[in-house]
Amino acid sequence: MSSLAQEIKKNGERVAPTDMEDSTNNVQNSARESELPQKFYRDVAFVCSQCGCVGHTVTAKSTPFAEKQSHVYDDGTTSYFWRAHTLTVLFCMLAVFVYVALIEEVSDDLAYNTKRGVSATVMVFCLFGMTQAKDGPFNRPHPAVWRLILMLSVIYELILVFVLFQTVDDARQLLKYLDKDLGKPLPETSYGENCVFYDPDHPDPFHNFWKKWDFFLVAHVFGWWFTSLMIRDFWVSHVVSILFELMEYTLEHQLPNFSECWWDHWIMDAAICNSIGIYAGWKTLEYLNIKQYHWINLWKIPTYRGKVKRIAAQFTPYSWTRYDWKPTASFKRWLAVLAVISVILLGKLNYFYLKFVLWLAPPHYLNLIRVFLVVPESACALRETYQYLEDPTCKKFGQQSWITLATLGTEVLIILKFDPQLVLKPLPSHIAWCWLIGISALTVWTIWHFFIRQYIIHYYSVRSRSESMNDHGDISESIHPLYNDTTATENDHKKHQ
Repeated sequence: MSSLAQEIKKNGERVAPTDMEDSTNNVQNSARESELPQKFYRDVAFVCSQCGCVGHTVTAKSTPFAEKQSHVYDDGTTSYFWRAHTLTVLFCMLAVFVYVALIEEVSDDLAYNTKRGVSATVMVFCLFGMTQAKDGPFNRPHPAVWRLILMLSVIYELILVFVLFQTVDDARQLLKYLDKDLGKPLPETSYGENCVFYDPDHPDPFHNFWKKWDFFLVAHVFGWWFTSLMIRDFWVSHVVSILFELMEYTLEHQLPNFSECWWDHWIMDAAICNSIGIYAGWKTLEYLNIKQYHWINLWKIPTYRGKVKRIAAQFTPYSWTRYDWKPTASFKRWLAVLAVISVILLGKLNYFYLKFVLWLAPPHYLNLIRVFLVVPESACALRETYQYLEDPTCKKFGQQSWITLATLGTEVLIILKFDPQLVLKPLPSHIAWCWLIGISALTVWTIWHFFIRQYIIHYYSVRSRSESMNDHGDISESIHPLYNDTTATENDHKKHQ
């Protein structure tokens, strides 16, 4: 134990942990500390996440990424809730298997046994991951919950890989094992038949507008609230919102339910639902950024009301990291942010294409299961991706980010294999020209901002420095470095002569 830790233990003071959401990463990354300059580190004391002791001294990273993380105080008490229960879980699992093998009456129903066997296999895989997989960046309400999400993501990817190796007809018929009503073509649904915004001949002139107010509008608002909480950037969230509406315009010739009225796209979706959800997410982010993260063990709180509040707070973040994507900071960062936006849009589009190709009705519970899995999975993946871009000590792409990209890629391949005519249907000429102009403008701006503009700034800064030095009588430097080398060589030659 270092002198700092001994002093803290001797005085009985409790100190705040480092500004890391998962302090275990400090220990795991200690082997890589020598890769950064010494200025990136400082010795601090924190509450050990493994044993709960206060006063351990580690080398915490004073990087731009660490500066964006909230300050956390934790009393360091390790309760039964936080301890590892690997042997307990193993004993309970084997006890269930003993009951099935020796006590339960054997069933001759093949379908029943198959479903139970598959369910038990999934359960064993999840239990192993919850007790043995490494922690992710989040740890509330419990790290095991996020390990479970990781395992479910892997299972979903394995299912997608299995489906990828089937024919489209076999894949649709396999879904009948889950629901006998599946495996039937879906009726085409279009929302752009009657796009009259103001109808003076009707008793209610805005009847078409009011007809669109249904449950899906509420889902829109909450969906974009969650999206803004995942992206944690007001303007990037709006860029994704507008781009998704443009994607619906672009692809409405492929998917009928993308066909909407102009006011449905830009008034109801972009201006009302999406904006309300993003604004609500922005205000939530403001609260989470300034919130004090002060954690005390439940059994140290004297009042019942305090205990109830502490239990409810267990489902809130342990700490918070502010995202600053800085898309124009560098060319590499610009490409990374464009890739992140593209992946987010791809995940949203995959939802619509998958249910169309596999004949899944929108309200079906399989679609809801995918949504409830993708939301926390994407939040964790974006957190890992941001740390990978921002933290110089993070040399490895996150596990949740890896499986998320694998899942999205497999979904795209399933869509391409099962209905290539749908995906490869050519764009209308006016849509193609609009995208060509937009991508060309974006490319020209990228070249100007990151190459031509930078060269001009560098040129004039060197020229200004050279003129300033000439004004002081020093003409040893010039704008072009080759000129300096040539001049120095000539001077040396004259000295030798």
